[in-house]
Amino acid sequence: MIRAFLTVILPLLLPTALYLLWVFAMRRVEAAGVGDLFRGMPWIWLAAAGVVLLAGALTLAALGFGRSADTADYVPPRAIGGQIVPGHIEPAPAPRP
Repeated sequence: MIRAFLTVILPLLLPTALYLLWVFAMRRVEAAGVGDLFRGMPWIWLAAAGVVLLAGALTLAALGFGRSADTADYVPPRAIGGQIVPGHIEPAPAPRP
């Protein structure tokens, strides 16, 4: 469940949450009277947030979804001599001493 949250839900919702946070902050900035300085910047901040989220998702995918050396291998179904051999899992080869 946490994997689905981190790889699907969070990357979809976080940019929207950051944008809403930006809108809230801009309302406060405009109330303070310095809104012209930041008026054209939401796209820069959204692009930066997207790049950070992309880097985080790629890092998480690279580090978290790898395969350990002692896992078994899946062999897909195949045809051998006119017969269909069903898919199966072969155990990992024994480590060399």
